Amino acid sequence: VQLQACGGGLVQAGGSLRLSCAGSGDTFSRYVMAWFRQAPGKEREFVAVVWRTAGITFYRDSVKDRFTISRDNAENTVYLQMTRLKPEDTAVYYCAATARQYYNHAHSADYNYWGQGTLVTVSS
Repeated sequence: VQLQACGGGLVQAGGSLRLSCAGSGDTFSRYVMAWFRQAPGKEREFVAVVWRTAGITFYRDSVKDRFTISRDNAENTVYLQMTRLKPEDTAVYYCAATARQYYNHAHSADYNYWGQGTLVTVSS
């Protein structure tokens, strides 16, 4: 599957952004979809994951109650709605997909496919 992420930009602290990631080339519903992010000088970290049928989601603690991951399998798209953004949310955000049966949803190495990244900058 090919992934194309978009929606990043510059926003003030407390603002909102919605990221989108469109998939193509395979049956989108086969994949568990996740968002990761990488801040300058830091390692890539897990942000959120949504299961194949969108019934189950998990988030890193620092974004719980602020970010919402969702997917529309009919549109082959996964979203990340980000609210109450903080300067520490500044990073390049990547969508990722895995079709593995066994995986750790927070492990970037367990995802086979990656979008190109979209930059989110939160100013204080």
